[in-house]
Amino acid sequence: MISRRGTLRLAALGMAAALVPKPSFATVKVRIGVLKFGTVSWALDTLKHHKFDAANGIDLEVVDFAGEDATNVAMLAGAIDMIVSDWLWVSRQRSEGVDLTLVPYSTAVGAIMVKEGAPIRTITDLRGKKIGVAGGPLDKSWLLIQALARRDHGLDLAATSDIVFGAPPLISEKAMQGELDAVLNFWHFCARLEANSFRRLIGADAAAKALGASGAVSALGYVFHDKWANEHPDAVTGFIKASAQSKDLLARSDDEWLRLAPIIRAQGKELAKLRDRYREGIPRRPVAEDAADAGKLYRVLAEIGGEKLVGRAPEMAPGTFWQELPQ
Repeated sequence: MISRRGTLRLAALGMAAALVPKPSFATVKVRIGVLKFGTVSWALDTLKHHKFDAANGIDLEVVDFAGEDATNVAMLAGAIDMIVSDWLWVSRQRSEGVDLTLVPYSTAVGAIMVKEGAPIRTITDLRGKKIGVAGGPLDKSWLLIQALARRDHGLDLAATSDIVFGAPPLISEKAMQGELDAVLNFWHFCARLEANSFRRLIGADAAAKALGASGAVSALGYVFHDKWANEHPDAVTGFIKASAQSKDLLARSDDEWLRLAPIIRAQGKELAKLRDRYREGIPRRPVAEDAADAGKLYRVLAEIGGEKLVGRAPEMAPGTFWQELPQ
């Protein structure tokens, strides 16, 4: 039985609890669609694990998809609030009347990889070689490297080499087996190859700078609708701040990468190489500079990729990069 003194004590504790200040903001749900086994999941896992979303007034719901087309369809249908995609796709959507925009996520891009002992030393050595390319003939990295080869060396790689297109895991496997002389793959597959006796011949980042970019250009960004951002400004700024906190932790904490190792499915030298390349890909410059350089590269890509790549718009659509980042 609780005594009168005990009853009074419980009442006092209840009153004290009632006086504790409540959070000054209401949590807003943000739904982001991602590829189930994509690299974006690493940062989002860090964000959720350390509750950076709650600390910034949002409740982030990660929705897994099996492929990029499915995430794009869900985004356009309004089934989710945000995805990760590239600025070429966003620009094409804007030029066709869809109010998509993006915030830079990563500057990490692919590279042409060759075995350590391969006699291939320059881009001209790729003439006549069998090259595996992930992402298809309209892959941005592949187009940039082709543009550089044509401009600086008069070399048409697509015409003078044996090009094999395939899924990223297959391209890497064929490279390891020695069935390809060189491969152009996505950045994380390149990092894994680097940890297994391959070296970078030329990266798409180097090609971009040679073609006019003044710095590292974001290859991917967090994509959302202008209308949604205008209606939910706290959700957008809360997510951007939470994302920045997760990237900051990944940039400075090796222990966080060890925690993520089972998700990344890597360890030792391979995990360290993925960590280092990821850190190099964290955007570090003003969005306006990123957007300006993307505009320059858009013109190069439009010339070589044509209407199949960019549609009928000769210039990157205004507003492709969201300029209202929180300070």
